[in-house]
Amino acid sequence: MSAGDRRDFLKRMSALTAVAGTGGLASVWNAAPAAAASPVRAVTEPRVGPVTATRMNDFTVAEAAAMIRRREISSSELADALLERIDAFDATYRAFNTVTADALRAAARRADANPAPGALHGVPLAMKDNYFTAGVRTTANSHIFADFVPEWDAEAWHRLQASGALLLGKTQMGPLATSAATTPDGEATTRNAWAPDDRSVSPGGSSSGSATSVASGMAPGATGTQTGGSITDPSNQQGLTGLKPTMGRVSLRGIIPLTYTRDHPGPLARDARDAALLMQVMAGPDPADPRTLGQPAVPDLVTAAEPVEVGGRVRLRWPTRLGVPAEWLDGPGAPPDPPGAGASEAERERYQRILAFRVRQEASVARRRAMLDTFRDLGAEVVEVELPQDWDVLTGGAFNNVRLPERAEPFIEHLRDDVRKFGVSLSPWINGLLLPATEYLHGQRAKLLLLRRVLDDLFSQCDVVVQSGPVPFDIIGLPEIAFPIGFTEDAGRALPTGAILGGPPWSEDRLLSMVGAYQAVTDWHLRRAPLPDATPGPDRSPNPRIDLETVMDVGQ
Repeated sequence: MSAGDRRDFLKRMSALTAVAGTGGLASVWNAAPAAAASPVRAVTEPRVGPVTATRMNDFTVAEAAAMIRRREISSSELADALLERIDAFDATYRAFNTVTADALRAAARRADANPAPGALHGVPLAMKDNYFTAGVRTTANSHIFADFVPEWDAEAWHRLQASGALLLGKTQMGPLATSAATTPDGEATTRNAWAPDDRSVSPGGSSSGSATSVASGMAPGATGTQTGGSITDPSNQQGLTGLKPTMGRVSLRGIIPLTYTRDHPGPLARDARDAALLMQVMAGPDPADPRTLGQPAVPDLVTAAEPVEVGGRVRLRWPTRLGVPAEWLDGPGAPPDPPGAGASEAERERYQRILAFRVRQEASVARRRAMLDTFRDLGAEVVEVELPQDWDVLTGGAFNNVRLPERAEPFIEHLRDDVRKFGVSLSPWINGLLLPATEYLHGQRAKLLLLRRVLDDLFSQCDVVVQSGPVPFDIIGLPEIAFPIGFTEDAGRALPTGAILGGPPWSEDRLLSMVGAYQAVTDWHLRRAPLPDATPGPDRSPNPRIDLETVMDVGQ
């Protein structure tokens, strides 16, 4: 990225911060579309050879679209397969708020009768329940929107439909996107597709319903939103590839907001090719959302995600320095001393838990090292990087809380009317009302200082950086991609683990190219969650309610 690009993005984020402070973005999310539909760009169709999956539920988006286009399956057959799995298993997974079964079957019949050139023609997708869907309830899992039926579609969903996608249903989410999926009153809903009988296994952040719908084979692809990790975290938790784009790559119009200067819509998919295809369709300027205007043109993301072979070997598309902070490879350290002969049973149990945790940490470091070795084999230069000055302070909670006033502002009338509408997620909105203006201003300055140091200091050392968590890049609007790198054994079952790569602004193509190459030589993304019993199994967690005081804002 050139110095000019760095300066341009810093100016953009400074301007958006100032506009948000004056309330200038307050109406973006509910600005109705103009009479003329937004133009939809032509999209490169992915190269799809013979499909080896035997069940339609295991098809990727690209495979499903190609099979429909080649008349090897019909849209109706695919819709029926997805609906049958939802009927059989969603009582266990609880991934959906609404399933539009009758409307989907009718739309699939129309798609079969009228073949069209759209890259997603006839493919059903799941939408997170904060995306407006015309004529279909959009609740954001909140009492506030319990009966809300929008009259128009979110811009991102409009673009997906214009490329031929069909609505499968709306997915469960955290109340107003503040936590993992729960009811507004705090009852946990969505389960992790890899451990549906154990509520203690996290399904991820507020896009967890979307993640579970894809990981379980009930949807080939889905959309999410990310403010504090809710695309990348559910993807890592459930073996998916999730792309959180640069701030402004995708319009927020028609998406119920959480924080104007940190909300990022994006896809949750099975692999880099699907993430690229969905992002290619969703991205682009929207006159009603100033964040999307004046950006560089969206490159050919689909081609970027396709692996490149040189001399019969898969190689990275571009020379890339992959930055690794030293602490990302830190092991568990020295083991504790074992309990003495007079130790209590509780002390011995605690020691065993510590040992088990150490084993998991060591396995995690081994998987991370293996991932880096794979990228070296693909041609990356793996370099150790130093994080910018004051990293822990600038990315910590003291400045991170300045997002709360932006959260409270669009809901001020609801807060005045009846705070009970916010259910268990009320406290962040109240905190947003009470945060002093001086603290808000200090936090906004800290955010821009963090962005400047990341652009000038961190990305002078590397082109792409391994992320230990999603939040720092969420704060400053930079793109991230999550992808699976292995599995960990837990209570006799295999659970997915993943990694996150972050890049400078507008580098979605490089991130997708790296993961596309990685997935061409690994098979973690090809693993599918085993199906549960058709009826819900026993709940192995002691408490069916989520403690939102401890998980609030983790992976929003």
